[in-house]
Amino acid sequence: MLKLYHGASSVCSQKARLALFEKQLEWESELLDLPSGDQFHPDYLKLNPAAVVPTLVHDGFVLPESSAIIHYLDGLGDAPKLVPDDPAAAAVTQLWLVRTIGVHEAINSMTFATAIRDAELQRRTPEERERWLSSIPNPQIGEKRRDLMKNGPESVYVDGALHTMRMTLSAMNAALEDAAYLTGDAYSLADTAMTAYIDRLDRLALDGLWTQTGFDQVAPWLERVRQRPSYQSAVVDYIPAEMARMQRMSGETAWPVISKRLN
Repeated sequence: MLKLYHGASSVCSQKARLALFEKQLEWESELLDLPSGDQFHPDYLKLNPAAVVPTLVHDGFVLPESSAIIHYLDGLGDAPKLVPDDPAAAAVTQLWLVRTIGVHEAINSMTFATAIRDAELQRRTPEERERWLSSIPNPQIGEKRRDLMKNGPESVYVDGALHTMRMTLSAMNAALEDAAYLTGDAYSLADTAMTAYIDRLDRLALDGLWTQTGFDQVAPWLERVRQRPSYQSAVVDYIPAEMARMQRMSGETAWPVISKRLN
């Protein structure tokens, strides 16, 4: 039996859920409340010492890391394979999975600089925020988040994120010039991997990163992947309306600052 430990709005959890629904696999859900710190519970830390989501457990086999999870899931079930048979297309698919390491870091920075920052400034006192930041096991991540909390869209980490996303969106646009999806005319694991990240930017009202920069193939691709049944089940159904509203509001407020940092 497949069991997924995941977070409702976590982009990496969305990647795993997209693969589960695309592959039409039966699975058990263990939804963690990340803002409340469920990921730090001792029982979960035994499965994932990094205290991140998602984690897949399959008949006792424990697998963290969303890109590894979706690749593993593609080997299960009878649904169409999401890694192409053609060796070159398969290699390109793997390249997109590797790219998501940097993309994830960029999306994390953009989300913390906008929606998460706004939420934390409202719900925690300065003293509580400092205790929270000081409790993060990895001091490098703690300092990054401290800077994002302090400087928001003016953080140097936002500049780094914009650099990564400019290269990523350029590569996406080139791949989509003559194809419906990232590895050709058939949906693949590359599209599964990238959907949650581009969807998050759009939900943060940061779609100007492609609509105002000439990457005109990205918006039609996003619409295509959103039309797939997996998107409703894996992404939309897990995002409360109020969360969606707050994400968009935060991004709209930050966009004038972010847009000036594009060049």
